[in-house]
Amino acid sequence: MTLKILHNPRCSKSRQTLALLREKGHEPLVQEYLKTPPTTAELDDILNRLGLEPRALIRRQEAEYKDNGLDNPDLDRDALIAAMVRHPRLIERPIVLNDDKAALGRPPEAVLDIL
Repeated sequence: MTLKILHNPRCSKSRQTLALLREKGHEPLVQEYLKTPPTTAELDDILNRLGLEPRALIRRQEAEYKDNGLDNPDLDRDALIAAMVRHPRLIERPIVLNDDKAALGRPPEAVLDIL
């Protein structure tokens, strides 16, 4: 697998992470996840690689979070992943993938561990 970043060019942390990867000599495949969201299977795989449950990767301050009742504690993993696929703004970013590893670029330097 190639190095890949789920990127939002409007996000400063995402831009910083991409710049850091390039500074370290890497040219990742850039997936603007708002234009091309991950599939359900891809997001499930990303969560597994990160070792996180969906709630840990959901941006709770987005309108879609409240509008879709995602604060309901009865929602299971599948329901939360489906909501994130339907509303990719809910996905925390940036996420860098490298082989079977993944890291959330918050702070951007956190992705260096998987290179």
